[in-house]
Amino acid sequence: MLVIRKAEIEAVAVKPAQYPAPDLPEIAFAGRSNVGKSTLLNLLTGRNKLAKVSSSPGKTRTINFYRINDAFRIVDLPGYGYAKVSKSESEKWGKMMEEFLENREPLRTVFQLVDIRHDPTAQDVQMYEYLKYYDLDGPVIMTKADKVSRAQANKNAASIRKKLGVRSDVPMIAVSSLKYTGKDEILDVIDKILVQL
Repeated sequence: MLVIRKAEIEAVAVKPAQYPAPDLPEIAFAGRSNVGKSTLLNLLTGRNKLAKVSSSPGKTRTINFYRINDAFRIVDLPGYGYAKVSKSESEKWGKMMEEFLENREPLRTVFQLVDIRHDPTAQDVQMYEYLKYYDLDGPVIMTKADKVSRAQANKNAASIRKKLGVRSDVPMIAVSSLKYTGKDEILDVIDKILVQL
């Protein structure tokens, strides 16, 4: 079982020249602006303020690299789908993401975050298609699991798998940062990815 003992921010980037050296394997997290990505990263690392949780969605407009246990990196990709972002800002985001997904050599996989309470948005589907295209489609993390019953969670998970076109062998993990559920399963999957290297 992977235990995160050390986690620190290593780089905040908007272009490849600002990325850290490609010397450690990387696992990225992608999702809509208000899906709870920062909260999840804080849960995984056991550090309440490692990733800034904002009350106004769409704050993360950079690619944030966190060095974990001096052994690998977690990469926080900028949230997408925030309505107040201008068209030019949105295009910049697209180019930055494409550059990263297409060319970042140490990147092993991307965990896609979706809100378990709702069907995936068109942008969620588009993002997952993007990840499949680059062969980076990793596990799907369904956040806010404490907001639905277990029966509803199972039903919604089946619907999300179908809508996103997630392969049957790809894990889908329900997470609640309030109830601390899902954390061990995610760390277990990360551990397996790192062991395969």
